[in-house]
Amino acid sequence: MTNLAHILTESARRHPDRPAIRLDDIVVTYAELDGLTARAAGWLRDRGIEPGDRVGIALPNVVAFPVLYYGLLRVGATVVPMNPLLKSREIEHHLRDSGAALALVWRTVAAEAESAAAATGTDLVVIDGETLAATADWPSSPAVTARDDADTAVILYTSGTTGTPKGAELTHANLYRNTTTFMDMFDFSHDDVVVGCLPFFHAFGQSNVLNASIAAGASVSLVPRFEAEAVVQLIERHRVTVFAGVPTMYVGLLHTDLREADTSSLRMCVSGGAALPIEVLNGFQGAFGAPILEGYGLSETSPTATFNRIGHSKPGSIGLPIDGVELKLVNRDGTDTPPGAVGEIVIRGHNVMKGYWKRPEATAAAIVDGWFHTGDMATCDDDGFYFIVDRKKDIIIRGGYNIYPREIEEVLYEHPAVREVAVIGVPHPTHGEEVAAAITLRPGAQATPDELRGYVKTRVAAYKYPRHVWIADKLPKGPTGKIVKREIGVPAHLLEQPSV
Repeated sequence: MTNLAHILTESARRHPDRPAIRLDDIVVTYAELDGLTARAAGWLRDRGIEPGDRVGIALPNVVAFPVLYYGLLRVGATVVPMNPLLKSREIEHHLRDSGAALALVWRTVAAEAESAAAATGTDLVVIDGETLAATADWPSSPAVTARDDADTAVILYTSGTTGTPKGAELTHANLYRNTTTFMDMFDFSHDDVVVGCLPFFHAFGQSNVLNASIAAGASVSLVPRFEAEAVVQLIERHRVTVFAGVPTMYVGLLHTDLREADTSSLRMCVSGGAALPIEVLNGFQGAFGAPILEGYGLSETSPTATFNRIGHSKPGSIGLPIDGVELKLVNRDGTDTPPGAVGEIVIRGHNVMKGYWKRPEATAAAIVDGWFHTGDMATCDDDGFYFIVDRKKDIIIRGGYNIYPREIEEVLYEHPAVREVAVIGVPHPTHGEEVAAAITLRPGAQATPDELRGYVKTRVAAYKYPRHVWIADKLPKGPTGKIVKREIGVPAHLLEQPSV
C-alpha cells in the first residue's frame, strides 16, 4: 500500500533543510513543507474530512497549493483540482458531479465559487495570502492515512465530444508510478531547480513538475502567472536547471531579449500539451543552449505515456513509451494497423486511470481489454517513435489547454437568438489554435458577433470563449443532417484581425 503523500514525507526525511518551494522571497524547506501539510491535515480532520471524501481545490501556483494538496492526500481524501479561471456553472458541475464535501478556492475565485457551492450544498473556504500564517493555529496531524494502491487520489475533469466533463479517477499507484518514472527518466535530483509555471490543477504540471520534483527532493520555483521576461529572469536568479512548458510558453521565451540574461544553468526542457513546431524547437535550443524533449499523455494516463529521451529523440515526434507502458495503433475495428499506417493510439500500463467517476458506460467504451483508446491518430516509424498526425476528437488545443467545442456550443445554444452553431479550431501563430464559432440565427432574431462573443465570455473560463464569431446564412450538412465542420470556412477578414 502507498499514499502519494509519502513522496513528500520521504523527501523531508532525506533533505529536511533543502528548499522545496520558492515564490518570490518566500522559501519553504522540505521540513517546513512537511510541517505545514501536517497542520493542513489536522485542520481538515477537524473539519470532518475523512478518507475517500472528495475535496475541490481551485488555486493558482502559490505556496498554498502544495500545502493543501499534500494535506488532503495525508488524510486520505480525494483531490478534485479545478482551474481557478472557471465560472460558476463550471465549478458547480465539478462539485455536484464529484459530490465534493468541501471546496478550497483562491480569493479571486470566491465570487464564482460561492454561488456554485450554495447550489450544491458544498462547504466553501476561501484561501488567500494570509492562510499560511493561519496554519500556526491549526493542530498538527502528521500521520499519513494508509491507502490501497487502487484508491482514488485525484479526480481530474476532462471532456470529449459528448460535452459534459467527466472525472478521470487517478489512483495513488497511477500517480506514484507516473511521478517516479518521469523522475527517473530525466534524472531529477535534489540538486535540480524546476520552474513551476505549468498550472498544478492540470495533470502535466501536477505530476511532471510538482510531484516529480518533490519526489526527487528538488526545488520548485513557483510562477502563478506566466510572463516570458519574468521567467527568463527567474531562470537566471534561481539558477534553474529544468523548465517544463507548453508550446506557447516556448514561443514567448524565444521572442524574449536574452542579450543580458544568463540561462546557462538550464540542462533540459520538456514540452507537452500540443505539438511543438520544429522551427520553435530548433530556435529555442539554439538560443537557450538546452534540449527540448517532447512527450505525450492525457489526463486519463496520469498523464505521461511517451517521451523523447536525452540523446535519443526525434524532432516532431512524441517519443517512445515510458517504462511500464505499452502503445500500439489500431484501426476502427480494433485490429492493429500495418507498419507506417495511421491508426488510433491505444495505451496499456500502470498509468491508465481507474475509470471515469460514476460513468461505467463511458469507462467501458474508453478502456477495452485493458487498452485505453485515446482518440488521437498517429504513425509509428521503424525505430518505435510515434508521430501525432490528427485528432479523432474535435478537441481544440489553445495555448496547451483543451477546449471542447460541444461545451461552447451548449452555451451558445442557450442564447435565444441562436438557431445552429458549430465551434471549430483555426490555426493561430502563438496559441496553436484559436476558438471560432459559426452561427445561424432564428428567423426574425437579431444578434451581433460581439454580443454572442460576450455572452459566452461571461459563462466560461477566459481561455475558452470564441475569439472569432460570425453569422452565417447556413451551415454545411451531410446527408443525415449532421453539421460537417470540415467544410466550414472562416471569413478571411476575421483571420486577418488580431484575436479579440
